[in-house]
Amino acid sequence: MKNLRSLFFAALLTLGNSALGQSTMNVPPAATPQTQPVPTIASVIDREISNVEKQILDVADAVPEGKYKFSPESLNIAGADFKGVRTFAAELKHVATSNYFIWSPLTGDKLPEGLKDGNGPENVKTKAEIIQFLKDSFALGHKAAATLRLDNVLQSPEGSKSTRLHLAEFGVAHAFDHYGQLVEYLRMNGIVPPASRGKSE
Repeated sequence: MKNLRSLFFAALLTLGNSALGQSTMNVPPAATPQTQPVPTIASVIDREISNVEKQILDVADAVPEGKYKFSPESLNIAGADFKGVRTFAAELKHVATSNYFIWSPLTGDKLPEGLKDGNGPENVKTKAEIIQFLKDSFALGHKAAATLRLDNVLQSPEGSKSTRLHLAEFGVAHAFDHYGQLVEYLRMNGIVPPASRGKSE
């Protein structure tokens, strides 16, 4: 009788295991969990560059071209000191120009024509030209991020005293610093920054 019970349980276990094996084999491939790629230093920095790039380009697009010459100095706010601050256009050009100065040592790319200081080329004037200048500068940032590896992030590129990692991150930090200023320019003109808009707006 004990042998019969043992055989019965063994048969049940065999059938159960067989059924379990069949049920997992019949699961469609889409239902199996997808493995995420392992993050790298390059991919993490690249994602940060994408984040600030989107924020900057969104505010650049949200402002009408007629407001690109706006500076808080024109508001004549009592007790404020905005004398000589950059216009909205100059802020955007400064971000793009700084991107080139900060990230080009990582890629070895030559600077575009007309980059003498942090104000950008004088011939870049229209909204479309400034936005393209920004896009090109962030493309260089993505190229710079792709150069980062575990064995080189603490090295300094030729002609720089900063590490490759510091330069990559500083480009992001600098752009976000100016993003905060750009948001204030939008608010001063009655424009809600795109990142602050509700789903229905």
